[in-house]
Amino acid sequence: MGRFNNLKERAKALKNEIVALSLALKDRRTPLLAKILIGISVSYALSPIDLIPDFVPVLGYVDDLILLPGLIALAIKMIPEEVLEDCRARARESQLNKKAGWIAAAVILTIWILLAAVIIRRILR
Repeated sequence: MGRFNNLKERAKALKNEIVALSLALKDRRTPLLAKILIGISVSYALSPIDLIPDFVPVLGYVDDLILLPGLIALAIKMIPEEVLEDCRARARESQLNKKAGWIAAAVILTIWILLAAVIIRRILR
């Protein structure tokens, strides 16, 4: 049970970091390059589609275990410390409601569907 509780705590901390990154994305004190990386990280974290599908042996989980945490860590390093601490505190206080998460997921899913439709349309021409 100790490992399971440890994993739950780490997942909760990661969720808090993603919410803090979302808040830092909207903060005017965050540098532009950091905002671009945060946008990529948060979009990929919320995206229902992986770069490498999970059913691919071994490589399927590489993006989930290495790529996403690496993007998040890099984005965190690019944000000024005072901005990051402020965003972490706001994330702990407010914890964006689930409705906002579903809306973000729906937007990202819509983007993927539109992108797939454009690609299919170009192929069928």
